Amino acid sequence: MGFFRAGKGLVPAIAALPERRDDTCVTTEEAAVLPPAGPILHVTPLVAEGDRVAQGEAVAHLRHAPGIRLTAPIAGTVARIVMRPGRRLVEIVLFRDGDAVVRHETSDQTPEALRRLFQASGVWPLPRRRPFGGMPDAEEAPAAILVMATDTRPGAPDPGGALEGREEDFARGVGALQKLTDGPVIVFAQSDALPTGLSLSAQVVHRGRRHPQGLPGICCHGVFPAGLGAPVWDIHAEDVAAMGALLDTGVLPVMRQVRIGGTGLREGRSLRTHPGADLRQLTRRIVAPGPHTILSGSALDGHVGHWLAPRDRQVTVLPAQGPARPRHWLAQALGRSPRGLPAIPTAGLEQAFAGTLPAAPFLRALGAGDDETAMKLGVLSLLDEDVALADYVLSENGEIATQLRTMLDRIRSEFAA
Repeated sequence: MGFFRAGKGLVPAIAALPERRDDTCVTTEEAAVLPPAGPILHVTPLVAEGDRVAQGEAVAHLRHAPGIRLTAPIAGTVARIVMRPGRRLVEIVLFRDGDAVVRHETSDQTPEALRRLFQASGVWPLPRRRPFGGMPDAEEAPAAILVMATDTRPGAPDPGGALEGREEDFARGVGALQKLTDGPVIVFAQSDALPTGLSLSAQVVHRGRRHPQGLPGICCHGVFPAGLGAPVWDIHAEDVAAMGALLDTGVLPVMRQVRIGGTGLREGRSLRTHPGADLRQLTRRIVAPGPHTILSGSALDGHVGHWLAPRDRQVTVLPAQGPARPRHWLAQALGRSPRGLPAIPTAGLEQAFAGTLPAAPFLRALGAGDDETAMKLGVLSLLDEDVALADYVLSENGEIATQLRTMLDRIRSEFAA
């Protein structure tokens, strides 16, 4: 890995493999219902092991907001339910069985009815709120909604391409989002990414191709910063098209464009599959010999997993790293520090924030734990993924994502309680 500096943002030089495009829809034999990334969710299961469920059927609801449901991505049999103390959901695993699909009533499309429909059908976990991350609260009214029709992560599938042939659904979904907020709905896209002939009443903001210009946090901070009393939602454009299809047909489409890449493969692959897909099955025939690690997400901000995370559209396979050579005890003692090392602002770090955030003051506030200064500089618009490129630039010394998460958790408990 390396990177090329080019204007605002960077172009990470991550090895790309020859890619086989497969437009067929792949439903894995096993799948999982996972909680979306963000604050811990306390849920009540609505099914038991051995129950048969249809695609789109509710399998759990939030303990303190029963109207918000988590739904099955495939039709199947419940194989196991894994919970932690406090009714914290880990996963609900399904074995594929049949093709039954849940259909919803969509004749009433008033704002209140749309909110109930999106919460009951499994749409509600798709938008992500800022600050702090996670799904929106049940009665939350966002100050703005950002629709992401661009994604500049290395190897990410083109969101604009996923909208081809779905222009009416996308426009219908954008119209539904406009009923959920008194603020603007803003579509972010590269200049040539949206399908021709698409008619939208929402504002369209064009972004560049260099990373991280297509990340929601960078777009949010630059156009409509989030605040403690002014939450901002972001949602992927393909999910907006799925919302539009739900309103038209009563069935929520679950298939999404996913790209599989990484140096642990013989070849890359682009296909359509569902959230919670079994990553081992998706990579089985294309993985290179030898030990490897499978990430749900990109090489920059992905995490090791068995299932495709609810919002991810990339799978990355990397060769497994061998055990690190132990350092001499004296070198360990000299290098040990009770606090993380401060990040030194450089031109590369400035570009890692796409010129949107002042790197030096922002990193200084993060390192010092200066919450008030960081909030003035825009920390409430950011999540861990938005600073992953900065940690990549810093290599093994990168701790910005950890510092950011620590600060956001502290702000949530002290300022937003």
